[in-house]
Amino acid sequence: MTANKDIATLSRTMDILKRHNFQLKKNLGQNFLVDLNILHKILEAAKVSKQTQVIEIGPGIGALTEQLARRAKKVLAIEIDANLIPILNKTLAGYENIRIVEADAVKADLKALIHETFNLSEEIILVANLPYYITTPLLMKLMTEKLPIQRFCVMVQKEVAERITGRPGTKEYNALTILIQYFTMPRLAFVVPKSVFIPKPEVESAVLVFERRTEPLVEVRDEAFFFQVVKGSFIQRRKTLFNNLKQSLKGLVSTEDIQKGLEEAGIRSSLRGEQLTIEDFAKLSNQLLIYKKKE
Repeated sequence: MTANKDIATLSRTMDILKRHNFQLKKNLGQNFLVDLNILHKILEAAKVSKQTQVIEIGPGIGALTEQLARRAKKVLAIEIDANLIPILNKTLAGYENIRIVEADAVKADLKALIHETFNLSEEIILVANLPYYITTPLLMKLMTEKLPIQRFCVMVQKEVAERITGRPGTKEYNALTILIQYFTMPRLAFVVPKSVFIPKPEVESAVLVFERRTEPLVEVRDEAFFFQVVKGSFIQRRKTLFNNLKQSLKGLVSTEDIQKGLEEAGIRSSLRGEQLTIEDFAKLSNQLLIYKKKE
């Protein structure tokens, strides 16, 4: 194991970036953490131990990866930026329990990478500092792909964290809220100030922890159709549920049958998506499924 100084200090981070002549890419949301206390809080929130196998998405120059490797059994670090791979190989040299893979996590076959890297009979968790532009597509992928991950610990923009933990009837509540709460029990662990990053982002961040449920929160007859109904109900927040579903289920369920399904589920067609609970959406999707045209 390497005896290198911690990466997550301002002086060491600046030195690494300068030595490798690395230019930060705004389009990839590259903001590097330079605060060891925050990293230790992330490890605590994620419950990392010597028995834990960890997937990290977006390791950057390896500040969090290094701390994970010291505490976890094995780390799989997935990085999209090819220019960071040689830097990671250098900064993390000496840690034999790290596998670095160059890939776009949103497009990668995560199931295959997990099967190649980890022992599936032992705990697997995911830890990531997510750039804003991939937060929603990546979380959608992580939730729906049935990956053998027991716990997710992700840093996201604070505003996104508030949406994910939102409650029905609030402006934060949306399709992602429902999707994540269907599969997991999310909680906001702590807020992260802008000052602990370089460069300093424009907004605050927050760390969320999702514990996977043993069974989904509600029972649905067709999961893919349930997600379609949920997402379709929020395509235009100002529109009523009926109008959104008429647009999103066009060709699948007729306008008349959407109206019938809403009535049979006991849901007023004039309501908006954010006014429905996850139980309402389960009841509605099960009802609309009866009328769904066979493909």
